[in-house]
Amino acid sequence: MPARSVLFLGGTGIISSACTARALDQGWEVFVLGRGLSTTRPAPEGCRPLTGDLDDQASFAAAVGDREFDVVADFRAFGPDDVQGRLDLLRGRMGQYVFISSASAYQTPPARLPVVESTPLRNPYWAYSRGKIAAEDLLVRLYRDEALPVTIVRPSHTYDHTSPPFDGGWTVVDRLRRGAQIVVPGDGTSLWTLTHHTDFARAFVGLLGHPAAIGEAFHITSDEWLSWSQIFRTVAEAAGAEPRFVYVSSDAIAEADPDWGASLLGDKAHSMVFDNRKVKALVPGWTASVPFHRGAREIVEWFDADPARQQIDAAFDATMSRLVEAHRRR
Repeated sequence: MPARSVLFLGGTGIISSACTARALDQGWEVFVLGRGLSTTRPAPEGCRPLTGDLDDQASFAAAVGDREFDVVADFRAFGPDDVQGRLDLLRGRMGQYVFISSASAYQTPPARLPVVESTPLRNPYWAYSRGKIAAEDLLVRLYRDEALPVTIVRPSHTYDHTSPPFDGGWTVVDRLRRGAQIVVPGDGTSLWTLTHHTDFARAFVGLLGHPAAIGEAFHITSDEWLSWSQIFRTVAEAAGAEPRFVYVSSDAIAEADPDWGASLLGDKAHSMVFDNRKVKALVPGWTASVPFHRGAREIVEWFDADPARQQIDAAFDATMSRLVEAHRRR
């Protein structure tokens, strides 16, 4: 019996790199479409690379050719126009279209916790989330009206060894190590969910080709809930540093840096914890198994293995210093 085939649109990102590896391990024939090779997260050996530009429909069509796929997993669609372009080319040539949305699409701030898949979708703060919501609306309409075989997956904050889990990335770790004060949004007590990309991948691949996943939406997250103060302290411990915190409101951060503020007010400023019973029912035995204290060590070890990776964002560093100084004056 031939292996089932899956096309990953984007297969070398934080989340998708683990998913391609897991799909290969589970015996799938894995195609990965992208513009070229990634040096940070190269596609695993055994993948079948297709070179094309998803923003250029002719390039996309040439890369795919006349192939058909059991599953198309789309990590690179950010709004309804992106989704429509995929469907214009691949509809009728795939058994399941898996759209990777975002848990930031859920009602923000949430009216009740934990978040479940039926929690309303509404985020007036972040354009990224509104684009994902609009794409979901299109797909749900096509499923209802035309039986499009769609599955929607909403990752929350998923990380790997290359991605410190806060705005500023390695710049924050650098500040920790040199004893500079760190801005923690709010009062540091809001709860957040961090999911290791390998944990996400094990559940995600379990949904591929699953008939009961058609027409459904799922989030996939860890069941470990941490406050932001705990998250910063965990990274500081992994980096061998003693943290010095300054607590600043997300509104004040947004005034100083609108992009940073949008990612907070539209996502990270609010407690977000999730009920994962729905995905667990379809992927028996799955649970997230990588605690963040282990993931934090992976991050620090990866950056320390090559100092060239330790890039500092001078503008972000300066913004954090200004916020610290403003707090000191107050």
